[in-house]
Amino acid sequence: MSRMRVHKLFRKTRFFFFALFGLIVISVSVLSITTVSRELSDEYESNSRSIAQNIADSSVDILLNRNLATLQSLIDQFVQIESIRYIYITSETGEFLAHTFVPGIPDEILASDASSTATVERSLPGLGDFIEVGAPILSGVAGTVHVGMDLELLGLKIQRAIGAQMALFGIIFVIGSLLTFWFVNLASQPLADLLAFAVRMAGGESATGDEPVLSRDDEAGELARLFMHVNRRAAGADREP
Repeated sequence: MSRMRVHKLFRKTRFFFFALFGLIVISVSVLSITTVSRELSDEYESNSRSIAQNIADSSVDILLNRNLATLQSLIDQFVQIESIRYIYITSETGEFLAHTFVPGIPDEILASDASSTATVERSLPGLGDFIEVGAPILSGVAGTVHVGMDLELLGLKIQRAIGAQMALFGIIFVIGSLLTFWFVNLASQPLADLLAFAVRMAGGESATGDEPVLSRDDEAGELARLFMHVNRRAAGADREP
């Protein structure tokens, strides 16, 4: 009964620590998810743009010689990179010089502005969702390179990165919660001993000096010694005529 009452006393304390720790973990998790998603997306786009610029730099001489077979071979090599799903090169007039689409160029690509190098997200029927970046060839006078990167692969990378962090946060939350309960129970133990000591004295038992709570040098021990002193004085007063 005494232990139950002490637990009730610390019930709000346990709930407060649990809620506080949970709020910290959730806040850090949300911040981490947002940061990881943004950083990976920016890195993905930056790498895509670097690849597009590399292709643009490599294709200058090929375009000047109008060697379209070599140009096709060049982009076929780059499309072997895991994240790249398509590449196409257009001339300064918008003519498609080389591409990796099979069997043909999607209508959305055909209807787009071939000279634009802005980053766009595309959803191509039968192919999936992509983020497309462009790079000009000789500042655009020789054409434009367009590289499409797979958004599904980006999503998987983000999920793996976030999943690993969420697993870590989950472990920290469980361990922290268990430690919170352990510390609260540890803090409630002196009060439980003090309450049991007070109940025994109230029940008429004589107080002895070998009680564990009497040897404590904290507030619980001071209160126990005070209870024992009051109990002895009360007992002495009862014996007086």
